[in-house]
Amino acid sequence: QLQLVESGGGLVQPGGSLRLSCKASGANVDYYAVGWFHQAPGKEREPVSCSSIFGRNINHISSVQGRFTISRANNTVNLQMNSLQPEDTGVYYCAAEREQYGRCWPMNLKYTHWGQGTQVTVSS
Repeated sequence: QLQLVESGGGLVQPGGSLRLSCKASGANVDYYAVGWFHQAPGKEREPVSCSSIFGRNINHISSVQGRFTISRANNTVNLQMNSLQPEDTGVYYCAAEREQYGRCWPMNLKYTHWGQGTQVTVSS
């Protein structure tokens, strides 16, 4: 059974950077699509970035394009977040789903494995 644990959240000033990690155990996460989701205070969780199996396809929402990158290494999927803004504040979750067609965006794929989330606060 795949299990996911996020880490790397914290408090950062506007313009700063954080690197979130989603450590997988119980299976090889390279065979899973992985998505990162953001839940701002008082709002619904929404997708931010995703990586298809083996990182072949990467997608980001427009508001983070050029600021966030997603990568895989050592059964971990990382989200590098640069130029952070106050609106990036919230809980970040990673999720994974076994997949074979190169999909990762949640509109096309239902994620059933979730981590517990990590808090990111962007404030001066």
